[in-house]
Amino acid sequence: MIILRDIELRRGSKLLLEGANVTLQPSQKLALIGANGSGKSSLFAMLLRQLQPDTGSIEGMSKLRLAHMAQEVAATRESAANYILQGDAELATLVQDLAAAEADGDFQRAASLHSAMEEADGYSAERRVHRLLQGLGFPANAAERPVSDFSGGWRIRLNLARALMTPSDMLLLDEPTNHLDLDATLWLEQWLQAYPGTLLMISHDRDFIDATCERILSIEGGQLQSWKGNYSDYERMRAEMLANQQASYEKQQVRIAHIEDFVRRFRYQATKARQAQSRIKELERMQQLAPAHVDSPFNFVFPPAGRSSDPLLRLDEADLGYGDQPVLSGVDLMLRPGSRIALLGKNGAGKSTLLKSLIGELPLINGRRQAGEHCRIGYFDQQQLESLDLTASAALHIQRLSPDAREQEIMNFLGGFNFRGDFATSAIAPFSGGEKARLALALVVWQRPNLLVLDEPTNHLDLDMRNAMEVALQGYQGALILVSHDRHLLRNTADELLLVHDGVVEEYDDDLRAYEKWILSSYRSSDKPEQGSAPAEAAPEASRKEKRQQAAAEREKKRPLQREITTTEKAMAAAEASMAALQEQLADPALYADDGKPELARLLKSEGELKIRAEQLEERWLELQQALEQLN
Repeated sequence: MIILRDIELRRGSKLLLEGANVTLQPSQKLALIGANGSGKSSLFAMLLRQLQPDTGSIEGMSKLRLAHMAQEVAATRESAANYILQGDAELATLVQDLAAAEADGDFQRAASLHSAMEEADGYSAERRVHRLLQGLGFPANAAERPVSDFSGGWRIRLNLARALMTPSDMLLLDEPTNHLDLDATLWLEQWLQAYPGTLLMISHDRDFIDATCERILSIEGGQLQSWKGNYSDYERMRAEMLANQQASYEKQQVRIAHIEDFVRRFRYQATKARQAQSRIKELERMQQLAPAHVDSPFNFVFPPAGRSSDPLLRLDEADLGYGDQPVLSGVDLMLRPGSRIALLGKNGAGKSTLLKSLIGELPLINGRRQAGEHCRIGYFDQQQLESLDLTASAALHIQRLSPDAREQEIMNFLGGFNFRGDFATSAIAPFSGGEKARLALALVVWQRPNLLVLDEPTNHLDLDMRNAMEVALQGYQGALILVSHDRHLLRNTADELLLVHDGVVEEYDDDLRAYEKWILSSYRSSDKPEQGSAPAEAAPEASRKEKRQQAAAEREKKRPLQREITTTEKAMAAAEASMAALQEQLADPALYADDGKPELARLLKSEGELKIRAEQLEERWLELQQALEQLN
């Protein structure tokens, strides 16, 4: 059991935690959430004894074996397999000592070390290392390659594998899915579900949290709060708490206004002076409730793109790859206004190759790429962060794109991405990864693209920003094609799935949940899905083409229904909110006095009209759902 008592923590002049108390039970799986800069990484540093709290204490850590995922790794010539094995330091030492003893011909010592290896389950170590490499999406030859051969994102995966290899009672993971694709994310879910120790992880992937965690720790306003359940449970409970808090706050504000009005009118009248002083003391004693700040700091939309082409972009019989080595062959893809496509497939299958070919960064080997006259592409991937000018401000980045733009227009736009004041006008060198990702995304939005091409856009973004981006994409009127391991984003922004596998791109006729089940079943039956396997049985090319055409026709029939269902659901939600507000007004006792009768009559009439409207909407929604079910 780990107990944090009355923890206060400052970084410089900023107070991160104040009076924090929490107890972590053995074998619990917890997610630590909070806005960027709220203190999550500092709390990890305290648990790792790299940072001391200003006041308070941490109990129960002295005898625990800790494993954690480092965020950086030096470029070493050590092989990837040996680097991962070093996570189990005792076992790695045993392996080295055994090799040395056998090389020296010291067979008595070697026999003793063989016994120790057996006790430590050392003979399965190589198999475990290869499972970790496979599960996290490394290619087959990765084990023997030196660490220095891998790029930054792949080195982070090596750090994750090393942490998972470390024997531990408590595992600390900081954004473990940031550099994973969807398949590797699903594999990691399974691994963590079976982990027997205490898990504490920082994550902004809500589906990943839901699948792995049973409790949420949130840092909000310098307070550390514990919530029972996964992230979806946390959202529901926090919404209820904020609603109650807001109601209490508003009720108190009414009371404060009455008291202040009384004091203002009567404090200097002798007959009322004592009562006025009593009211002033009541105000001083009253605990000031903070209003519930439920609004996200992010609020942006994709502005209308203006003129468009139909189709915007197409590939015909295209072979895609590098040099004369095709990764994908015979690709036919048409992107039209309103297309919303997500790419699925294993790491290395060619998803990023397809995106780079679409934007024209990668020349086609064969075939044809045709862009519409009014096609304007907005492209985002993690390399965009590296192209930012660290000496320039966020505002200057925008100004370079649009020299004639007014300063206030730029500042208003950046405010929607939470770049305000000096934060918008100072050099971005000190920005975190998440802040740079926000700026790179803002630059894409500013250019008003009518075709968005997004490659893992949520990496480094916190939950508030992910939600804002999801809402903005839902309202985006152009075409969208994206790759992401964030299933919540995929489900809520894409209505068509393409599977990239075995050198081809084809429609995936099932839904995202079916794809997850296929991947997980593949990992259960073997440590990794077999190379070349696909979630559907092989079928003749003509049959597959007919199925694709039929599926496309069915989607076209469903699309108007789905749009009207979405519109109706929004109207139902608005009617429900209006009804709740109206009933709160009707709960005011003053309405039922004689002078309140006219207002009461008006509110009752509005209530009746709202009820009729809500019933009509519900009936229409049921009709639409029934029609959609018949098409299905």
